[in-house]
Amino acid sequence: MRLVRDLGRRKLRSTLTITGIMIGIMALVVFGSMANKIDALVKGGSTYYKDKVVVSAKGGYMGLGGVLSTKMADQVAALGGVDVVVPGVELLLSDDQSGVSMGTPPMINGSVAGADKGRETFQLNYATGRALTAQDEGRNVVVLGSDLARQFNARVGETVTLRGVKFNVVGILEPTLTAPDNSAMVPMAAAQQLFIKTLPALVADKLDAGEIATSLVVYPKPGADTQKIAVEINASISGVTPMTGADFDQEIGAATSMLNAILIGIGLISLLVGGLSVINTMAMSVAERTREIGIKRAIGASRWRIRREIVIESALIGLIGGLLGLGLGFVITTLGNDAGRDSATILFDLTLGTAFSSVAFATILGATAGFIPAWHASRMDPVTALRYE
Repeated sequence: MRLVRDLGRRKLRSTLTITGIMIGIMALVVFGSMANKIDALVKGGSTYYKDKVVVSAKGGYMGLGGVLSTKMADQVAALGGVDVVVPGVELLLSDDQSGVSMGTPPMINGSVAGADKGRETFQLNYATGRALTAQDEGRNVVVLGSDLARQFNARVGETVTLRGVKFNVVGILEPTLTAPDNSAMVPMAAAQQLFIKTLPALVADKLDAGEIATSLVVYPKPGADTQKIAVEINASISGVTPMTGADFDQEIGAATSMLNAILIGIGLISLLVGGLSVINTMAMSVAERTREIGIKRAIGASRWRIRREIVIESALIGLIGGLLGLGLGFVITTLGNDAGRDSATILFDLTLGTAFSSVAFATILGATAGFIPAWHASRMDPVTALRYE
């Protein structure tokens, strides 16, 4: 209570200092939560690409941007080290991609359920309903990611419209914080029909919808080197681009690491500015309380006690500012995610680790910023301090 009273002596100055810390922590929480979301997306992609090779058309990327033939699956399967090849179709849920996007846009993914023969290790859990089965081929059924289900306000047993075609919802995924949250998973035949409608008429007329693929997922035999398989695919089949887990980590991981560093850096700069205001506040506090400090020293207070009181007071400023900043950051990230749910755009992932570290950092910063004034106060000569006007 005495510390709170000490802060109350300088209401305006303490309020402004706490506000500076609060804004810095708010920035750190918001940008840190955005970095968490990016990390989750990248880790999800890295897990998906691990121990497999994804083949796209030349000029395409991760299954988007080009057309392959399902017959290529047989060519790839004949290569050394290849165990299973699964053709798939990926296309955008909508051609309108305006607005803010974090990670992959809403997608439609089609493949034959069970075609991987149990080789897929990227596990999906179902909140309600069931997974697609091979018996679903020829039917218009869909499994929705958690964000898309919220966007459509859909439940199992209801229908949703994907690119003008009605699909019956048979399953809804649990949140993963990665790309599947934004995906609609349909049988291969249904995806092929949707995809061919997106092509120009002159191109579509020359294609058999049943032979269309946009990607081939290649599962190697146990012990086979995915990089060697990718090199062999490049050398043996023209017009394709293979991607391994190492390629994904190199291309995506490096870029996101730099982006995360920038985001966190912005928050830290804002917070350090608040730290400077703590130093200023505590320095002025020491100057105003010089006689008080002199009296304490004269009646026997140790230098350690003087330093401790001032450091604890400045740490309290950091703690209060940190808690208020965390609260404000929580409100902003929650409102931001709620505003983006209708478009399946989730920008923030505020974790307990981010929350705790932000408040702890603010408290430590406050204590550190108060140490210099505290050290100066503890070194005062009691007689000189008592004469201070």
